[in-house]
Amino acid sequence: MMSALIAPELVALDADLGPDKHDVIRALAQRVADSGRASDLDALVADAFAREEVSATGLPGGLAIPHCRTSGLDEPVVAFARLSPPVDFGAKDGPADLAFLIGAPAGGDATHLTILTKLARALARPEFGQALRETDSAEEAARTVLDAVGDGPAPSATPAPEPAQAVPEKRSLVAVTACPTGIAHTYMAAEALQAAAARAGVEIAVETQGSAGATPLPAETIAKADAAIFAVDVGVRDRSRFADKPLVSSGVKRPIDDADAMIAEALAAAEDPNAARVESGRGDSSHSAETASESWGGRTRRVLMTGVSYMIPFVAAGGLLIALSFLLGGYDITDVYGAVMVDNTLTNLPDVQALGLEHALFDSGLAVYLGALFFVIGKTAFMLFIPALAGYIAYAIADRPGIAPGFIMGALAANLFGVVNADGVAAPATGFLGAIAGGVLAGVIAHWVSGWRVPSWARGLMPVLVIPLVTSILAGLVMIIVLGKPINWLMERLTDGLAALDGTSAVALGAVLGLMMAFDMGGPLNKVAYSFAATGVGAASLAADSPELRIMAAVMLAGMVPPIALALATVVRPQLFTPAEHENGKAGWLLGASFITEGAIPFAAGDPMRVIPAIMVGSAVTGGLSQLFDVGVRAPHGGIFVLFAVTNVLGYLIALAAGVIVGAGMVIALKSLGRAPVPAAATS
Repeated sequence: MMSALIAPELVALDADLGPDKHDVIRALAQRVADSGRASDLDALVADAFAREEVSATGLPGGLAIPHCRTSGLDEPVVAFARLSPPVDFGAKDGPADLAFLIGAPAGGDATHLTILTKLARALARPEFGQALRETDSAEEAARTVLDAVGDGPAPSATPAPEPAQAVPEKRSLVAVTACPTGIAHTYMAAEALQAAAARAGVEIAVETQGSAGATPLPAETIAKADAAIFAVDVGVRDRSRFADKPLVSSGVKRPIDDADAMIAEALAAAEDPNAARVESGRGDSSHSAETASESWGGRTRRVLMTGVSYMIPFVAAGGLLIALSFLLGGYDITDVYGAVMVDNTLTNLPDVQALGLEHALFDSGLAVYLGALFFVIGKTAFMLFIPALAGYIAYAIADRPGIAPGFIMGALAANLFGVVNADGVAAPATGFLGAIAGGVLAGVIAHWVSGWRVPSWARGLMPVLVIPLVTSILAGLVMIIVLGKPINWLMERLTDGLAALDGTSAVALGAVLGLMMAFDMGGPLNKVAYSFAATGVGAASLAADSPELRIMAAVMLAGMVPPIALALATVVRPQLFTPAEHENGKAGWLLGASFITEGAIPFAAGDPMRVIPAIMVGSAVTGGLSQLFDVGVRAPHGGIFVLFAVTNVLGYLIALAAGVIVGAGMVIALKSLGRAPVPAAATS
C-alpha cells in the first residue's frame, strides 16, 4: 500500500531552514528521512542538488519546487515548508516563502508520477498557495496538498474542445511542454498556458511530455491549429507532426513566468508569413508513444524511419570524411592509412614518394597525414551506422530500455568484434537486414520485459540492469543461433544482384527510383527509395564503382529535379503560374540544389494532375542517366554542396540538367493544354 504523499511530520510552518536554497533542500530532505520515507538520504540530497543545477526551481508568486527522481526513495513524497525568512530560489520576482521538495522514485510507475503531476498543476493556481499561507496547522497544510492531488488520474494532454462547442472565428493553438525530469515544470507550464489562453479567448490543446507519459494530440487538433508553442528543455517527441506550423519556442519555465506574452506571440506568428515554422526536413521523425489509432503499416514505417533517421548522420559523416580523405591523400590512402596514423605526427609528416601515393593533393605530406586521419574517423563512423540503425529501431519500440540491446544486436549484425575461426573465416555479417531484424527483436523483448511486475525495491534496477541484460541474452541468442546464417545468405544474394546490374537493368533501376522520389515528394514512397539508398551507402565497399554508391547518386539527383524543374518553368513561362507559385519558384532553386524534394509540394498541391506526372518523368530521366553514366556519391544528402564526394562530376551535372529540362518542359506542356494562362496583371 502506497503511503500518503505528504503527512504533518513533513510540514514546517514559518520555519527558518537556512539562508540559501541548498540549506532548505537539505533540511526538507532530512524531514523525509526522519519520517522513514527515504532509503538513502545522501542520494536524495545529491539528486535534488543536481536538478537544481539544470535550472532554477523558483517560480513567480513566492514558490519554489526543488524536485528530482532518485534512487533514494521507494515512494513519491512531498515535504513542505513555509519559510521565514523567505529564501532565494532564482525566481525573477524575488525569494520564495513556500517551498516544496518533490521526490519520485527512479523506477516509479505511472501511479506515482500521476500523483505528482496533479500536485504540479495545483501549484499553478493562486488559491492553492493562498490556502497554505493562511493555515496555522501542519495537519491542515498536509490536507490541502492531498485534496489538490485527489483520487483520479491527471490528464497528460488537454483534449481538443468538442467541435460542436467551438466558435468558428476563435483562434486555435497547440502546445507541447516538457522539462528534464518531467515532474513539475512540465505540468505547471501547461496549466499556465491554458489559463493565459482562456484570458485571451483562444482555444489551446497542450501535450505534456512528462515522466507519467504523454497522450499525443489528435492529428485533427494539430491540423486546425493556427500556431504551435514548444515550451521545452528537452527534445519534442515526434516533432514532425507539427511540420510547417508557425512556431514560438522557449524553455519550459517561460510560460510559468509569462504565459500571456507567449500566447500573444503565437497569435502574431500565425499572421506572419515570415514567422519561424516547425521544420519538415528529411528524417526528423523521432520516437512517439504508440496510439491505438495508429495502423500496423504506420507503426512499422515509424519504427523503421526512426532507426534510419538516427543512422543517417553516421553515414553522412562517414561518407564525407572518406571522400575528403580521398581528396587529400588520393584513393591509394586505403593501403597506407594505418601506417601513417601510427608512425607519423604533425611534426613528423609522411614521405609521399616513399609511400607511393601518386594522387596526393599537391604531393603534400600534411595532406596525406590529414587524409589518413579522416579515413580512420570516417571508417569508424561507417562501422557504427548498423548498430545505430538497430539501436534506434529498438528505441522506437521500447523507448530508452531498448537502446543498449538494440546497439548490441546491430554490432552482432556488423560482426563489429571481428569474430573469425582458425581458418580466418568470419562469423556471419547480416548487414542492415540483420540490423532491422535485430532492432525489432530487441525492441519487442525490451518492451515485454519492461512490463513485468516486480517488487518496489527492484524497480530502480529494471531500466539499468534487468531489461538490458535479459533482452541482450534472449535477442542475442536468437540473432546468432537462428537468424545469422539465413540473413547472411540473403545479404550475399542481394549484394551479388546489385553487382550484376549493368546496362539496361541499371538504367531501369535508376528510372524506377526516380519515379519513386518524385511521386510523393517526401512521402512514404519517396522515403522507401531514400532509405534503400542511404543504408546501401553505409554498407558499401570503399571502391568508387560500388553499385550502392551509384544507387545513392540516382536517388539524390532524382530528388533534386522536381523543385529545380518547377523553378525553371516559372521563369520560362511565367504566365502559367500564380504569384504565389512565382515566390515558391524562387525558393525552389536552392531547395532543389540542396536535395530537398519537398520544395515541389506547393506546386503539386495546386495542380497535381499536371505537375506530378511531369516531375516524375523528369526524375526518371535523371535517375536512368545517372546509372548510365556510372555516377556515384558517398554522401547521403547535400545535393550540389557535396560535389567533392561525387565520382564522375560531369555525368552528375549532365544527368541533373537533362532531368530538369525534361521536367520543366513537361510541366509547361501540360499546363498549356486546355488551360487559360494566368492574367498578366496577376503575374507582375
